[in-house]
Amino acid sequence: MADEALFLLLHNEMVSGVYKSAEQGEVENGRCITKLETMGFRVGQGLIERFTKDTARFKDELDIMKFICKDFWTTVFKKQIDNLRTNHQGIYVLQDNKFRLLTQLSAGKQYLEHASKYLAFTCGLIRGGLSNLGIKSIVTAEVSSMPACKFQVMIQKL
Repeated sequence: MADEALFLLLHNEMVSGVYKSAEQGEVENGRCITKLETMGFRVGQGLIERFTKDTARFKDELDIMKFICKDFWTTVFKKQIDNLRTNHQGIYVLQDNKFRLLTQLSAGKQYLEHASKYLAFTCGLIRGGLSNLGIKSIVTAEVSSMPACKFQVMIQKL
């Protein structure tokens, strides 16, 4: 339980630190999301490397996405993704109805415009994990009512 609280605090400090440096002119304001996503990308690469060292090879793309939704998400956020949808053409939607990084903010629409700051790291986390498994992707996040969110993963065919 303590590790979960530490992760939440660290994440909040990362977000506020990146945005404070933007206010001081060190980073352009539009680049804050990119910086957070890049941090998440690197962390996702490292975590996937560690988590998959003892697993069998994945059969296909859907198998990898199931691994991300079950094992990877459970290890990082202490719960599975609530819903995984696909159109079988390279687009996956991962839905988390009670996303841990947003539960501290609000349960209403009060801080909805600030949600993207707190989702950028996780988008990078997913993209980095998929990248290390050989899948190039674009990950975006959408929040309609907090703390629920959807991550859309578009697989880029080579």
